[in-house]
Amino acid sequence: MNYDTALLVIDVQAGMFAEADPVYQGEELLERINTLLAGARQANAPVIYVQHGSKRAGHPLEIGTSGWHIHPAIAPHEGDIVVQKAMPDAFYKTTLEQELRARGIKKLVITGIQSDFCVDTTTRRACSLDYDVTLVQDAHSTWDLKGLSAAQIIAHHNAVLGDWFATLKTTSEVTFQGQPTEAD
Repeated sequence: MNYDTALLVIDVQAGMFAEADPVYQGEELLERINTLLAGARQANAPVIYVQHGSKRAGHPLEIGTSGWHIHPAIAPHEGDIVVQKAMPDAFYKTTLEQELRARGIKKLVITGIQSDFCVDTTTRRACSLDYDVTLVQDAHSTWDLKGLSAAQIIAHHNAVLGDWFATLKTTSEVTFQGQPTEAD
């Protein structure tokens, strides 16, 4: 049975976990995303991965390099959707909106990297496109930046996005239930 809620996993790619500069609390992030993936798959909710690709040589997410691939700990399963993007907005010049509309998706559960860029931009855009957005407040991450710790950046984005653009839930609060879509 198809439901109107999808899990959106943004830019959780191998290059974000480089030993020299790994994403903040990366192992915990992967564990939480795996919990969300298990819940979505058990409910037969669509799982959509967004994969950022850079054409810039040496970029950690350079297209075709080992860093560009979805992290193996949360690798897509057969039937999962992978949407390619080149900008922070996962809807901009991608197939994301068509994929969602084709499946009757009205609600998004958002997780991933980077809290202050792609997660933020995609959450705001999804809200503007009238999706009911849940941001998983303990399942997105970033790096320290210009005097702010990653924890401060995450907390700030949870506060701002939760006020206007999304419902905040922890991983343990997320359930994948919804109304059957017209495709049923």
